[in-house]
This record gives sequence, C-alpha cells and structure tokens, in this order.
Amino acid sequence: MMHGATIIGIAMGGFILFLATVGLIVIGIIRAAKTGGISKKDRKTHDEETRMIQDIYHGLSKMEARVEALETILIERRKKD
Repeated sequence: MMHGATIIGIAMGGFILFLATVGLIVIGIIRAAKTGGISKKDRKTHDEETRMIQDIYHGLSKMEARVEALETILIERRKKD
C-alpha cells in the first residue's frame, strides 16, 4: 500500500514542477512580447533568464524520465510480491 502512495506522490511532484516550468516560460514569453525593443543590459538579463528557464525545463524532462523509471521499478516489485 505504501508503494502506491509513493508513486502518486512522485507523479504529483513531477506534475507540479512541470506546471511551474510552463508558467515561467509563459511569463517569459509575455515579458518578451511587452518589452519590444530593449537595451543591451536588458537583453543580457533576458538571455540569462531564458537560459535559466530552458535549464529548468530540461531538468524537469530528466526528472520526469526518472520518475517514470521509479514508477516502473515499484510496479514490477509490487507484481513480484
């Protein structure tokens, strides 16, 4: 019974992080659309923010794959018991 709760917890955590990442990406897109022409300093800051958002997104994709692997392991262990 504990395995099912673990799987659900891991899946929900991954989903929450996914939603946060998507939200950050949407906010970045909206900010970029509103600013239009920006200075070099602002462009550099914007580029850094974009890289950070992309890193978060890629990290989230990797975490999602790990969560799926953990779910598979837990399901296989449960079948053996």
